[in-house]
Amino acid sequence: MDPLDRVVKPKTRRAKRFLENRAPKLTENTKNAMFIKGGNASSAVTEALKDIYALKKPFAVLYKKKNVTRPFEDQTSLEFFSKKSDCSLFLFGSHNKKRPNNLTIGRLYDYHVLDMVELGIEKFVRLRDVKNSKCPEGTKPMLIFAGDAFDISENHRRLKSLLIDFFRGPTVPSIRLAGLEHVLHFTAVDEKIYMRSYKVLLKKSGCKIPRIELEDMGPSLDLVIRRTHLASDDLYKLSLKQPKALKPKKKKNISHDAFGTKYGRIHMQKQDLDKLQTRKMKGLRKRPAEIKTGNEHSPKKAKL
Repeated sequence: MDPLDRVVKPKTRRAKRFLENRAPKLTENTKNAMFIKGGNASSAVTEALKDIYALKKPFAVLYKKKNVTRPFEDQTSLEFFSKKSDCSLFLFGSHNKKRPNNLTIGRLYDYHVLDMVELGIEKFVRLRDVKNSKCPEGTKPMLIFAGDAFDISENHRRLKSLLIDFFRGPTVPSIRLAGLEHVLHFTAVDEKIYMRSYKVLLKKSGCKIPRIELEDMGPSLDLVIRRTHLASDDLYKLSLKQPKALKPKKKKNISHDAFGTKYGRIHMQKQDLDKLQTRKMKGLRKRPAEIKTGNEHSPKKAKL
């Protein structure tokens, strides 16, 4: 039995809080990512791991030692590190003659590898090489995907979902305009992925809405897709399943149109229009002559 799978009873309050934090929840914690360097890693791969780690902090764990493993052949090491660090995302860097400057991005479901995409670095500009101001640590980025391939190709569609999972950050109830200061732009052209990172600058425009400018912040990578390991449709559908408690309850007799306008249906009993009380106006009152005429035509009751 794996030591990490055995049932552990906490002996201290701190250990109890730690285990409760890792226990399954209706609303899960923000996904953490682990950055692992392979047995052979070039300087470009090492710098790329550090720069992407800087964008992902504080929801990331960086392993500085080399780990001799091959994700596409043996995934036990990744699953072990996932249980140890409680991470469901990973970025693995390696370098060899057949596949130089290699990055493998992936995610795990129930501590087992779900999806993996191998990307080769063709061009890389480091974060420190761009001499512009940077965004603060932990800034939630805005993600932009350009290119028809993200909607047509199954590999690109799954890679888009993987990148959204990797960089989306925590779920926030509200946002403010000044907090939207980091943009990650991904462009798909001819089996290549161009990743660019920009800082949003809010300039004066003479009106209430500021003028937006994008300033290159780094890092920037030109990537090419190599190998892929995608989950089956059944397993992928199972990983997206949500508990019933999180699903919104359908409210009866309420509907919305295409513009978001809310409509409600009210059920009422059948009304008798003869007894309906209308607005009283002087113009609608009967004149004394009409009342007298109506009494003359009505038959008189015989006295008993």
